[in-house]
Amino acid sequence: MGAHLQPLALRLLALTFPLVAKGFSDETLEKAAKSEGYCSRILRAQGTRREGYNEFSLRVEGDPEFYKPGNSYRVTLSAATPAYFRGFTLIALKEGKEGDKEEDHAGSFQIIDEEETQFMSNCPVAVTESTPRRRTRIQVFWTAPPTGTGCVILKASIVQKRIIYFQDEGSLTKKICEQDSASEGVTDKPILDCCACGTAKYRLTFYGNWSEKTHPKDFPRRTNHWSAIIGSSHSKNYILWEYGGYASEGVKQVAELGSPVKMEEEIRQQSDEVLTVIKAKAQWPAWQPLNVRAAPSAEFSVDRHRHLMSFLTMLGPSPDWNVGLSAEDLCTKDCGWVQKVVQDLIPWDAGTDSGVTYESPNKPTVPQEKIRPLTSLDHPQSPFYDPEGGSIKLVARVVIERIARKGEQCNIVPDNIDDIVADLAPEEKEEDDTPETCIYSNWSPWSACSSSTCEKGKRMRQRMLKAQLDLSVPCPDTQDFQPCMGPGCSDEDGSTCMMSDWITWSPCSVSCGMGTRSRERYVKQFPEDGSMCKVPTEETEKCIVNEECSPSSCLVTEWGEWDECSASCGTGMKRRHRMIKMTPADGSMCKAETTEAEKCMMPECHTIPCLLSPWSEWSDCSVTCGKGMRTRQRMLKSAAELGDCNEELEQAEKCMLPECPIDCELTEWSQWSECNTSCGKGHMIRTRMIKIEPQFGGTACPETVQRTKCRVRKCLRGPGMEKRRWKEARDKRRSEQAKKNLDSEQYPVCRLKPWTAWTECSTLCGGGIQERYMMVKKRSKSTQFTSCKDKKELRACLE
Repeated sequence: MGAHLQPLALRLLALTFPLVAKGFSDETLEKAAKSEGYCSRILRAQGTRREGYNEFSLRVEGDPEFYKPGNSYRVTLSAATPAYFRGFTLIALKEGKEGDKEEDHAGSFQIIDEEETQFMSNCPVAVTESTPRRRTRIQVFWTAPPTGTGCVILKASIVQKRIIYFQDEGSLTKKICEQDSASEGVTDKPILDCCACGTAKYRLTFYGNWSEKTHPKDFPRRTNHWSAIIGSSHSKNYILWEYGGYASEGVKQVAELGSPVKMEEEIRQQSDEVLTVIKAKAQWPAWQPLNVRAAPSAEFSVDRHRHLMSFLTMLGPSPDWNVGLSAEDLCTKDCGWVQKVVQDLIPWDAGTDSGVTYESPNKPTVPQEKIRPLTSLDHPQSPFYDPEGGSIKLVARVVIERIARKGEQCNIVPDNIDDIVADLAPEEKEEDDTPETCIYSNWSPWSACSSSTCEKGKRMRQRMLKAQLDLSVPCPDTQDFQPCMGPGCSDEDGSTCMMSDWITWSPCSVSCGMGTRSRERYVKQFPEDGSMCKVPTEETEKCIVNEECSPSSCLVTEWGEWDECSASCGTGMKRRHRMIKMTPADGSMCKAETTEAEKCMMPECHTIPCLLSPWSEWSDCSVTCGKGMRTRQRMLKSAAELGDCNEELEQAEKCMLPECPIDCELTEWSQWSECNTSCGKGHMIRTRMIKIEPQFGGTACPETVQRTKCRVRKCLRGPGMEKRRWKEARDKRRSEQAKKNLDSEQYPVCRLKPWTAWTECSTLCGGGIQERYMMVKKRSKSTQFTSCKDKKELRACLE
């Protein structure tokens, strides 16, 4: 991240010390002021906190008390509803160390989501937020330090608005010690028993995010899928799989073959330690929009003895790569049941096959290795490889949500409103008896009720039959009806009070500090049996306006109601506003936020999807050699009356065939040279030059030098006569040269320099050539003398 996106924790630190100075000792502030590095400053800051303060928590997956050197652990920093945080700092220290030296830090963090987290620029061993915004949870991996490090303290600081919370004990600090050799092989899972009462029922929903768009490198287009999900709710005495452990035969068959049969057999053999076997269907292909195919889900139960859940599914095709959760604890320390768990998943290696690509041939790992998370530096051929060691993009997300509790509950901490609503909501369990040979779109939303009063009416929803794979098996109706009544009415028994919706909250009773506000509702319909309504028609709650009430404070109004969501379906944004009532008396600027925005969720967007044929095979490349294009098509099978389909029906991509052959290209032949003797028999030569060398199998170059015989008059005997004839030939050449020079002087617009001397012979012994040049000295600008060019002469070497 750039320097302009400096972490919020760092930017607010200087602002925070004056705000919370009352919570710091003089000694602490003095130490912080003397510290030069931000690591030290953040770590030495000590903050006071009230008893029972547990809105924020730092958790290591599995809640281990001991770590195995070199193993990786998922670390989660979270806020309980309705709390949130805008920034944070996470660091790991050797026990008893200050953190102002590099050797004080233990292990290393690995970023999971670069949009949420990054390493701190002024303290590279620490993790902080990528951008300041509201958040309730972040996750990173922490790799334990080598043997001999001892105990490690994982510490977090939280930035909420302009207040930083530090904690040296409690829920924002986690101590984890090195496992000694005597306890080697002992699992890192929690050893504390669950204290919750009754049972809880959960729904697991798996959202795959592995596709060619998100993970384009070597993506297997035709065979990508998620295998069937297999897992269980179980006790701490049984572990399906874990980082740093070895894969069982059942895990191996899931990891390599995508087969859950052996894994289910192993789970059922642990009947005393298992409460529910978790199973969900495989997904072919790996990703489709949710309005085309619903995310796979499964329901399971937990109790006091079997309060952990684990599952896995293979990312296929792959050597032995999977995603999943291991021993996720759904029992809280407050003797209750977790309301919701959301975990982003990266792939892990089962340690049974040594392949490095999606479709590597089988290569058993001997001896078998431990289960470990994949990293971006495993192998250059890996589809997740990043030479800079960045984080692996997430491939899936799992959501585990409590849908019911049964039996007497004994948790000592009162439930929040989310817990109450979840248990009051009727348990939805629609039996789907649709034959597998009938392929439908999702159901549309329910229509409005046909009755606008308290008389009974009906409402309707519909879906489209996309395909009937077996004509002998009938497909159920495409319409569904349900009885209903007008708004505010109910078809429950006659002793029920019909109430209106709550009216908007009244303004806070104070303009500064803590006050109260109230809201009302009224009875729309009294019970038919004449009894009185005992349902409350008014409720009050505490409200805070302008936490700081000093003369230098900026006074603002309460927040207004939220605007409508910007989207009519799916995810959108909503905003609310407030006004500044009074600026600070000291004339300083008012820094209070007057607009607040957050995401809002509307009902899922239901559209009847385009029904398309599969893509055709890619066409042949448009060229027979070199670079070209190829295309593929698919057809629209949906009925035209369903509306326009915006899906693309044709795709094109570049294709590359072997390079086209390039033939040799030559210049024209030169003029024949003079005979290389002044008398008797000799030879003349001519040459041509290579313009383009042959490439990629093109035609080879033919000869570039030709020789032919020549005969001059007979040589007279005697050295004097031979010398005289050589002199006559020389004089003749000089005469011709003088004539050429005279011609050039008649045309002053094209002036040439004198001939250069002859070059050395191209060969040392027979058959060579010599060259000389006449260069243009001055060239006319007139178009009448375009032949004014440099000249070149060749001759055979004189023997």
